[in-house]
Amino acid sequence: MYKCNSSRLQELIEQFSQFGATANGGVTRLSLSQEDVVARTYFCEICKELGMEIRVDDMANIYAILPGKRDCPPIVMGSHLDSVEKGGRFDGVLGILTAIEAIRTLKDNDIELEIPLMLVNFTNEEGARFDPAMMSSGVISSKFSKDKMMQSVDKNGITFKEALLASGYEGEKENRLTEALAYIELHIEQGPVLEAKQREIGVVEGVLGMVCYEISVTGESNHAGTTPMSMRKDPMIVASNIMTTLHEQLGEIDEELVYTFGRMNVSPNIHTVIPNEVLFTIDSRHQNPEVMRKVEEILNGLPPEEEGCHIQPVKLWGRDTVFFDAIICNEVEKSCQNFGYSSHRMFSGAGHDAQYIASFIPSAMIFVPSIKGKSHCEEEETAFEDCTKGANVLLETVLTLQTEFSRGEKYTLNS
Repeated sequence: MYKCNSSRLQELIEQFSQFGATANGGVTRLSLSQEDVVARTYFCEICKELGMEIRVDDMANIYAILPGKRDCPPIVMGSHLDSVEKGGRFDGVLGILTAIEAIRTLKDNDIELEIPLMLVNFTNEEGARFDPAMMSSGVISSKFSKDKMMQSVDKNGITFKEALLASGYEGEKENRLTEALAYIELHIEQGPVLEAKQREIGVVEGVLGMVCYEISVTGESNHAGTTPMSMRKDPMIVASNIMTTLHEQLGEIDEELVYTFGRMNVSPNIHTVIPNEVLFTIDSRHQNPEVMRKVEEILNGLPPEEEGCHIQPVKLWGRDTVFFDAIICNEVEKSCQNFGYSSHRMFSGAGHDAQYIASFIPSAMIFVPSIKGKSHCEEEETAFEDCTKGANVLLETVLTLQTEFSRGEKYTLNS
């Protein structure tokens, strides 16, 4: 077994953390921003130094290819370089940096590849600048319309198309990832489970199914001081009651179901005026489709009227549970065992590029622990030792897959 260079990986993480560094130790590196372009350029320089060929597609996805002896589809590693605003140093980028370190370790040991390796940086995974999240992996997997994505606008009125042209990273459609033998994405967990269970590696079996609803409660505005309580049609009170009821009902379905009342808009949002409308969202996630069916049944079963207010649930979007390739997951787990690392089979509650790539390439993910479960914030932290363990597992899994594919072993999607 080969082990990655921990100090070299730490240095690489610290180098990339300077691209968009914030005052409190985090990172703001929005997709196709100046900070992102600098990080992309440095990424390409490193890959070229490693003898990798660089290709860029029409969504600015960057592919670095290390050739093998065989002319065949590659094994792919990757993630994303962009971050949320005032995010952490590890989210997304760690998947790329551990892959770089894995390739450097191959070079250190003069390992000749039978199967080509590819390292990919997906554009706008976070969706922090342009909606939606996982935009570019969604386009190449036919989940999103490219034309529609080009029209996505950031808060400054700049379209994705305009940012793409300005970045200098608009490539050719024929460079898109279309086939590969496997895709493996390493990521921080972004949650507290591995730390709580004292496990070193998460073997990610899939991404939870989810639904997001917006519930509108419409009443009547009036003066806050002159309207008797008995004569009000107050949507704020009704919305509060609905959330309490949903909390009770959804909490009884399954202990692993998670749901969040994440956004609320109140109109006219004046402290001296009874609102006339309240809009709030509920995001719910679980791996079992039957559980999600029950959630939607409850949401769609809300009464149309309550205390003089009109209630309307609207489904904004949803996704089915994505199951990763079972054989590749098993190889990740075996790699953990080979190193003596403790592991935990789990599903991801957050979305990742891998969930779209899995629709046409056998895929899996590797999680490393997040300290205190923090992510998407400047306090996000993962021990460098854990980063290296993840890199070791990534490299070992890739080498095992190299051997199996070279022998002619067939891996079946979601087998």
